[in-house]
Formats: sequence, structure tokens, C-alpha cells
Amino acid sequence: MATVEGQVTRITFQNSENGYTIAQITTGGEGAEESAEAVSMVGTMPGISAGEQVRLEGDWERHPKYGRQFKVASYSTQYPSTAEGIRKYLASGLIKGIGPVTAARIVDHFGSESLRVIDEEPKRLTEVQGLGRKRAGMIARAWSQQREMKDVMVFLQSHGVGTASGVKIFEKYKGEGIAVVQANPFRLERDIPGIGFQTADRIAANLGLAADSPERVQAAVRYLLSKAADDGHVFLPEQEILARGVDLLQVRSELFPSALDQLHREESIVTEQARHYLPYLHAAEAGVARSLRRLRKEEGASLAGGRDADSHGIRLSEGQLRAVAAAASEKVLLVTGGPGTGKTTVTRSILNLLKNNNLEVKLCSPTGRAAKRLAEATGREARTIHRLLEFIPSEGSFRRGHKIPLDTDAVIVDEVSMVDVVLMNALLRAVPAHARVVLVGDADQLPSVGPGNVIRDIMTSGGIPVVRLTEIYRQDRESQIVLSAHRINGGDWPLVDNREDGDFFFLEEDEPEKVAELVVDLCARRLPAHGGYDPVRDIQVLTSMYRGETGADDLNRRLQSRLNSASRPHRQGEREFRQGDKVMQVRNNYDKGVFNGDLGRILYFDTDEERMTVEFGSGVKAEFEGTRELDDLALAYAISIHRSQGSEFPVVVLPLTTQHYVMLQRNLLYTAITRARRLMVVVGSRRAMARAIRNNAVAERFTTLSERLSE
Repeated sequence: MATVEGQVTRITFQNSENGYTIAQITTGGEGAEESAEAVSMVGTMPGISAGEQVRLEGDWERHPKYGRQFKVASYSTQYPSTAEGIRKYLASGLIKGIGPVTAARIVDHFGSESLRVIDEEPKRLTEVQGLGRKRAGMIARAWSQQREMKDVMVFLQSHGVGTASGVKIFEKYKGEGIAVVQANPFRLERDIPGIGFQTADRIAANLGLAADSPERVQAAVRYLLSKAADDGHVFLPEQEILARGVDLLQVRSELFPSALDQLHREESIVTEQARHYLPYLHAAEAGVARSLRRLRKEEGASLAGGRDADSHGIRLSEGQLRAVAAAASEKVLLVTGGPGTGKTTVTRSILNLLKNNNLEVKLCSPTGRAAKRLAEATGREARTIHRLLEFIPSEGSFRRGHKIPLDTDAVIVDEVSMVDVVLMNALLRAVPAHARVVLVGDADQLPSVGPGNVIRDIMTSGGIPVVRLTEIYRQDRESQIVLSAHRINGGDWPLVDNREDGDFFFLEEDEPEKVAELVVDLCARRLPAHGGYDPVRDIQVLTSMYRGETGADDLNRRLQSRLNSASRPHRQGEREFRQGDKVMQVRNNYDKGVFNGDLGRILYFDTDEERMTVEFGSGVKAEFEGTRELDDLALAYAISIHRSQGSEFPVVVLPLTTQHYVMLQRNLLYTAITRARRLMVVVGSRRAMARAIRNNAVAERFTTLSERLSE
């Protein structure tokens, strides 16, 4: 890393919530190319202020717009020693109660002793004209808090904690941060989101904690189970924990059984037959199985009209008729099938069946976009599962559950492949015993982002009736998109002939940089000219990863520059937003009525006030104000394939390169292609396409739902 030392001369931007700062310093020559120069610096530097002497460690980089700047990895500060430096420091607004005028008066009175007086003899501040006891006390408290934060940050940095993590630790523990970390650094990975085992372990090593200490081994087990949940697993077998734990800690495997026993006694984990679960995941999986058995056990009369031959004038196939008949006779049913097999038609037919039998029906999907599509397809209100269950954000829980069940006779859940075991448990707990449940989804798509593999476990259990639709609708047999998706799912090359009136194109290009250039040109020029498509509203770029030339991050920058360069930019951390940008909400916000995955466009941006108005595809117009709310938005000209689940777009452009080799899987490619409604364009190499089609090794998830349902 490079080192830069100098005095902070200007704070351009500082986020009071996370400490992200853009500032300028004047160097004294060390680490700079010239003997003295003004340097722009960016990074997490909480509490830094004009006038301070700083020592920065990091790397030089060149921003495409702002030029040469120093990206800070860590920093340390020294209080200014000269009267002028102290005046500038106090005038920065860092200390509550001191502005430019008061700062000048304090320095005029105490000179270079000003900071010492504030620190050691704050009562003497009343000697300064205009400062009474009350204000002097406020200044003393603000100074103490500032010193406290700096002390904690210096301690943490000396033990290998980065600035961004240090901010979180200080916010959680305040002045007790040093004592907490010294007593048990592994508390951090439990108490503070974003600080994982590796950070806590590094601190523990710096503090001299033994590598084979029980605290370290127990923390490693919790970490391994949490990481496994992030990867989709509900539990880990004991042998898997031992193997991963030894690799992680480089200690003897004999240390782990006692750690597992202790965690089990503390109820930090649940153990069944040498399988170890985090308690919330064990409760969720057992709860899903229990709810499904409860619903099937409760008697429900067979419904009339289960063998209707058509739906809205469309004659049903034999498989579709079986699905409707099963919905008439079964309390719980799973309907699955690929594109063009008529899942939507079956859903409408089952809905009509239930309505004709005077049953109250609730429709829901895991995302807002999927719920909107379901509502459009059925002509009935459809909600997200969270809205249906009346999620309470302040409590992180649902109002609806087994004590206050849903007021309904039936629930139809679409896009069930996206529902993880935790959300499925919450939903089924709220379904009254007499009600029916119909689950609809494509089992060949990507599994849920969250833990579990609900749809596949139900299919393989044999404990729940399943109807699999396989016949492609007559009107979809001419679609290259539909036929190619099925061919890819079967391990065959897609139907690609690039004919003028086709709906599936493959443009071959091997070099990632050229692939990225072609993707941008397709979105900005060729596709709008070819089919009159709006480059922002109609065309969606999907990609398998975020990094690299063909990753979402870089493609978003390129597309923003090409499609929306005229608008004035607003820099939000390391991102830029412009009026007219296509954006995505990345966290649920129930107060605003927008949810993770919702797409919209920026209608208005007040740069000075950091206020933005976004209109989402659902029709909701939402106001975003301040850094915390703006952090919930991301550019969405290009999004990940995982983020696209539950959505359809008129046109999908998919870069496919060997640069993303590890992500090239059949179900990923299949999911991307099934998002396109009118036109699908794949840009990339034949080798990458072949790898994706050939690689059908769906990563195994450790789950026991299928086993529980089979019991």
C-alpha cells in the first residue's frame, strides 16, 4: 500500500451514518509524486475534519470522471498544533456548539493551548466571550464523545480492524468497544451485521487468543453454519463441519465434538442424527413439514367441476386437466412445468374452480414483480407473501400466523421456486387448517436465494401430490425462446438460426471487452432500430456475475454513460445516479411500498438536498432522502440473473463469457432465457455456451424437508 501524509484542507462530502468521506488534503511530500500537492481522497473516515493532520494508507486510482485520487484503506489522525490549524479544525463543525465565529474566539483567547483547555479544563471556556456554562458543557461533552470515538478507532485499527468495520463496532458499543473486544472478540460476528468470523478471528489473534481456544472453535462452528445458510444449506453434517473447520482454523478435528456439544447445550445450535442446524432453520424446516402434514390431514370436501375441459375458451391438455382435477380433490398440490407448458392457464383454471365452489382465495408471490404478473394473468388481486402475512418491519415478524391465521379458504402461491424454507414456513403457519394450498413454479429454475430447496424437496418426498406439465402449448411451439429453453434444460444446443423474424439470437464473440461493447451497442442502437424497443423500458441486460467487463457493475456504468449521459450526475459513495436512470430497489421498504427487486426510473433528483423521486413499474412513486435511503437503490440497466427471477422482460440481452466460468451452469442459462418474452439475444463465446449447457451439476443443498415429508 502507498502512504500519504498531510493536512485536511476541505471536506467535500461526509456520510454521518457510515463515515464515507470525500476530502482534499495538502501533502507534505511523503507518498506523493511532487514535493507538495493537493490530493483528493475517498474512503471510510468517520469523524475526520478540516485542519487535522492525517496519515493515510491505501492505493492510488484514477476515477473515469474525477481523475487521480487516493482510495483510503486505513488512516490515523493527529490534532493540529498551530493556532491556525486549530482554528480551522474547530471551525469545521466537528464539535457540536463550535462554529467558525466561536472557533476564532476560542483560538484568539487560548491560542495553541485551545485543544488542551477543551480537553483538560473545559470550565475555562466560559472565559471566552459569548460562552456560558451551558454551552461550555455542551462543547465539553461533544469533545469527549469525539475523543472516545477516535480512541476506539485507533485501538481497532491497531488490531487489524478496517475503518468501515470500526464504525459499526463503535456505533454498537460506543465507548465500551475496547472492553468488549478485549473480553471476547467473537461477540462481533454475532452482534454486528457485516463483521464475520474472519475479522473477529484476526482481532483475536492480535490480542493473543490461543488458536485452539474453545471460544474460537465454537465461533468457527457458528460461522460455518451461517455461511452454509448463505449458500442455501439448512444444516451441515458433522463430518462436513469437521472437515471445513479443520481447513478454516488449521487445528485438530478432535476439538470440534466438544464445541458442538457445548453449543447444543447452550441452544446455539440444534443437533439431530449428527446433523447440525442453526435453531431458526431447524424450526423453519420442521415447521414446513408439520404444516403440510396438518393441511393434508384435515378433511376437505372434493370440489365440483374438477374435469372442466377448457379455460376461457382454451382447451386444456391432459396434463393440465390432471392438475385441475388434483386441485379439486387434494388439500395441497404442487404444479410445476417449464415455459410454454401452460402454468398460467392452469392457475386461472384452478382459480375459477375454487371461485365456482364459493371459496375465498388469496393469490401471492415472493416478489412484487411476480405478484404484479400474477394479478395481470388472473385479473385478481395478488400480493407479495410479506404483504399477505402483514409483515411488521419494526419487529421483523408477521402479524399473520397460527394465532391470527389468514381469512381464506385457499391460497395459490406462484413462483414457488423462489421461496426459501423460512418464508414458506411463515406462510404455511398462517394458512387455516380447512384451507387448500396450490403451489405453482418451475423446478428447473435457480433455487431460492435463501436456504432450502422447497420445491425440489416437495417433488422428491412422495408425500405431496405433484403434477408436472410437459406438453408445450400449440401457440408456443413456434417460439425459439420456449423451444430453446426446453432444449437447454435437456442438455441440447438451443435453436439458433438468427433468422430475421426469429426471437432467439446468438452473436458469437470471444473477447469479454468486445462482448461488453456489443451489448451496449445492441441496447443503445441496434435493437431500438430493429424492433422499435425502448432501450430502458423494454431491454434488460442479465448477467451471471457483478465483476469483470461483462459483470453487472461495469455494464451499468457503460450503459448509463451511453443511454443517459446528458443528465447531471450525483455521486453517492462510489456510484453515480442521474435523473432518468433505471434503478432497482435492493431492500424491502414497507413504508414506501417498494420491495427488493422492484425496478423503476428516477424522475427527479435534487443534488443539493440528496432527495430523489423514483417511479416503479408497479406504479408506486417513492421519495428517497438521505444517504441511508439512497443506499437502497442500485443501477439496473444490467442486473444479475438471480435478481431477475419472477420477472419477464420484452427483450433480454445475455453476455456469456468464459470470464464467468465458475457460474456457467445449465439452470442459470435456463433461468435467463425464460425471462425473455419477445426477444432473446445471447452475446458471447460458443465455449461458454457449451460449458453452461453441459454443466448440469446443480449444487447439492443439505436439507431434510423431503425426508421429513416422507415420514
